[in-house]
Amino acid sequence: MINLISYTKLRTALLLLLVSLLVLPQAWAQQNSAATLQKLDAYYQKALKDWDVPGMAIAIVKNDSVIFAKGYGVLNNKTGGQVDANTVFGIASNSKAYTAAALATLVDQGKLKWDDKVKKYVPYLQLYDPFVTENLTIEDLLSHRVGFKTFSGDLLWYNTTYSRPEIIERMRYLEPVYGFRDGYGYSNLMFITAGEVIEQVSGKSWENYIQETFFQPLGMSRSYTSVNDLKNVQNVASPHGFDANKKPYATTLTAWDNWNPAAGIFTSVNQQAQWMRLQLNRGKYKNQQIFSEDASRNMWAMHNPLPVSKQAEAINPSTHFVGTGLGWFVSDYEGRKLVYHGGGHEGMNSRTVLVPEENLGVVILTNSMSSIMSPLASYTLDQLLEVENGRDWSQFYLDNMAKAKQAEAAAAAKAPKEKKKKSKPTRDLKDYTGTYHSQMYGNATVTLKDGKLHLQLEPAPALNGTLDFWQHDIFNLDWKNDFALLHPTNVRFLAGEDGAISQMRLDSDNPDFHFSELDFEKVN
Repeated sequence: MINLISYTKLRTALLLLLVSLLVLPQAWAQQNSAATLQKLDAYYQKALKDWDVPGMAIAIVKNDSVIFAKGYGVLNNKTGGQVDANTVFGIASNSKAYTAAALATLVDQGKLKWDDKVKKYVPYLQLYDPFVTENLTIEDLLSHRVGFKTFSGDLLWYNTTYSRPEIIERMRYLEPVYGFRDGYGYSNLMFITAGEVIEQVSGKSWENYIQETFFQPLGMSRSYTSVNDLKNVQNVASPHGFDANKKPYATTLTAWDNWNPAAGIFTSVNQQAQWMRLQLNRGKYKNQQIFSEDASRNMWAMHNPLPVSKQAEAINPSTHFVGTGLGWFVSDYEGRKLVYHGGGHEGMNSRTVLVPEENLGVVILTNSMSSIMSPLASYTLDQLLEVENGRDWSQFYLDNMAKAKQAEAAAAAKAPKEKKKKSKPTRDLKDYTGTYHSQMYGNATVTLKDGKLHLQLEPAPALNGTLDFWQHDIFNLDWKNDFALLHPTNVRFLAGEDGAISQMRLDSDNPDFHFSELDFEKVN
C-alpha cells in the first residue's frame, strides 16, 4: 500500500510540474517578445541615421494590444522638437482605407451596394467613354481599374481651387491607357469621387462622416481631416523635401481639401494603432461593431490582380500574388496574407501593414520623402514572424540605391557633353505672351514683366514662375514656390501653320504629376 503522505507529496510535485510547464512557455514568449522589440528599437534608431531622416514614429499592434509605440528624431530639422508616439503626421493615401470603410458602413446600413453604379449617386460623372461612365461601380472606384494610368489627372487637385465636383466634371478629358477593368492605374481621382458618393448617400461631408464614424468611437481625438485643422495643434511634424544635394529641408504643409477622401488624414501612430485594431478585429472595436465581417472580407479580397515582376520575385521569393483590395493592397509573404498600403504626402511618407492571421499590424509614419518605411516594415515583419535568415532590409535598400546612383553617374559620364549654345529666342519675347487653354485643366497665362516671361497656372495660384530661355522656343521654368513634389520643368512653345506661337507644353520628368496631360492651346 502506498504511503498516504508520499502519495500526497507526489501529487503536489506533479501539479507543480504541470503548472511550470504551462507558465514557462508564456514567460519565455514574453521575454522573447521583449528582446525582439529591443532589437527593433535599436534597428530603427540606426536606420534613422543611415537614411538621414529627420523624424519618424512606429507602432506595432499584436493580439488587439499596442505592444510598441515610439517616436524617433525631430519634428523639424531646423527648429527641432522631439517626435513621439503622439506626434501628428500626414498619412496621405493610407486615408483610402478609411474611405473604403466608410462606404462599407453605408453598405451595411443598406443605403448602397458594392456593385451600385456610381452614376446613380454622382449624376455629373462623365468619363472618356459612355459605357464606362454608365457602368462604373463603387468597387471600381476603390480598386484602380478604371483605365487611367497611375496618377492621371492629379494636377486637377494639386494646389488648385477646384472643388471635388469640378474635378470630377473635368475627368471627361482624361484619356485611358488600358481597357475598363483590364489593367491597373493608381487613381486618386476615383477616391475623390468615392468621397462624393459618401456625401450624397450620408448627407454629411466626407470629413464629418470620417470623424463621426471612426475617429470618435475609436478615441482618435488627435486625428484630423484637413491641414486647416492643425493650426492650433501642438506636436505636429513638419514635412521635408530634398535639396539639390539630396539633403532634407523643412517645408510647410499645404491644405488640399479637394483631395481629402484620397489622402487627407493626419494622425499619430498611437491613433493609427486603434485603426489597425479595428481592422484586425474585422470591423469590431472593443464592444462596438463599426463595419461587418462580410464588409471586411470584401475589402481584403483581391479585386484587381497584378503581375509579380521578375525583380519582385527575386527580392521576395515567398510572394506569389499581388493585387488591390478596396482601399488596400493584398499579397502574400512567408506563407501569410498581407493587407497593406502606403502614403506619400508632400514631404511625408508612411506605411501600414496588417498580417490578419497573426493579429499583427505595423504603422510607420515619417516626415521625409525617403522610402525608409518600406524596409523598416519588412524587417519588422521578419523579426515578429521569426523568419529564418531574414535580410537586413534597410542596408539592402541602401545598397541598391547606391548601385543605382553609381550606374546613373557612370551613364552621365559616358554621355556626350552638351555644349551650351549661344542662341537667342527665335522671336520677340512678347510673341510668347498670352492666354493658353487646356480643356482638362483650364487656363495658363504668360506675361512679360521687366524683360522676363512669367507663367501662371490659373487654377493653381501657387503654381507660377519665371521662364529663362534655353534654346529654340524652349524655356526653363523656375518655380516660384519650392514645393517638394515639383521637379525641374521646361516650357516648350509650338508654332502653328502661320508661324505664330499656337501651343504650349510643360515637360517634366515628374513621377507624381503628368504635365504632359496639359495640352495648352493659345486663345489670345
